Amino acid sequence: MPKIAASAALSRLRILDLSRVRAGPTCVKQFADFGADVIKVESPPGVDPNEGMGGPRHGPDMQNLHRNKRAMTLNLKLPQAREVFARLVKTADVVVENYRPDVKYRLGIDYESLEKLNPRIVLASISGFGQHGPYRDRPGFDQIAQGMSGLMSVTGAPGKGPMRTGAAIADITAGLFAALGIMTALLEREVSGKGQWVQSSLLQSGIALLDFQAARYLMKAEVPPQVGNDHPTSMPTSAYTTADGYINVAASGEGMWQRLCEAIGREDLLQMPEYKGLEKRAANRDRLNAVLNEALKTESSDHWVEKLNSAGVPCGPIYTVDQVFADPQVKHLQAAAPVEHATLGRFEVVNQAVKLSRTGASMASAAPEIGQHTEEILRELDYSDGAIRAMREQGVV
Repeated sequence: MPKIAASAALSRLRILDLSRVRAGPTCVKQFADFGADVIKVESPPGVDPNEGMGGPRHGPDMQNLHRNKRAMTLNLKLPQAREVFARLVKTADVVVENYRPDVKYRLGIDYESLEKLNPRIVLASISGFGQHGPYRDRPGFDQIAQGMSGLMSVTGAPGKGPMRTGAAIADITAGLFAALGIMTALLEREVSGKGQWVQSSLLQSGIALLDFQAARYLMKAEVPPQVGNDHPTSMPTSAYTTADGYINVAASGEGMWQRLCEAIGREDLLQMPEYKGLEKRAANRDRLNAVLNEALKTESSDHWVEKLNSAGVPCGPIYTVDQVFADPQVKHLQAAAPVEHATLGRFEVVNQAVKLSRTGASMASAAPEIGQHTEEILRELDYSDGAIRAMREQGVV
């Protein structure tokens, strides 16, 4: 059973987390929050030239991504450490790594090697560009993947050049797809008794996020342009100016279009030929947006959010991050969750987004200090105090 009981949902699973930065930790966080015994394996201080890539230990990123985990150090460059890791693999269900594709082979933690130790093991590998192909050895980074996947080409105002999204969505999606793949492999293992190799990449995850934009090209050879805050095909769906700020309005269907016109007192728009039907409203989006901005700027954002939603027209405020967490619905959803840290005290992290009615997630433990549970885990593997002392002296842990 796990030492950190965040939930009973996945308490039977042990995950070995070799990942860093964002994509891998995002994947593993899904399991840690639901009670899996996650062991974060890191190099001892001073061994890894990329040490600190995930930000300061006590910084927001590290604390948010690595809650509910135990931590141990292992210098996997040393044969003795790889022997310890092999013993760990025999007790585990999943190994997650996001090294460059060749590194796992040098360390002997590729799937073929792990399978010999534990035929039931699931290895999840997250990379920038995939495990094979001409770009396999390139270093992966979220913004690079955003550009190469086409996401930046459809984001931003027309004629203003490509624009990255305001969050690391390629990283996050690659991690979530990997978590979904792991769960699929674990379910299949219940039938076959065998593990398998799960792979995701930032590049393909970014392409998957294009969704209908990519489908437009694949099916009809349409290259979608930048349209700013407008919806590419369903208008009026955009950000609009009010008397005191901005709101989003989504009135794409004919019924919603009619209700919008009635709510803003512009029923005359319904009779104008240039706005008859979805295609014409999209083609004449500039004129349409100008008309709607003129009408909406007569009242406050709160006024329109209330009036349009009451009329059955989807509408919402455009928040800054501080306003997000002050919103009553966000508070009701408990999108922020408190956690206790021995040094930092009590603070909040981003809560698990998936809710289960019986075995929900929890923030049972803050992110561990480096190597905090090394001796505890080694003793679980039946290493004696003398053997552990020798490992420290030799730089193994």
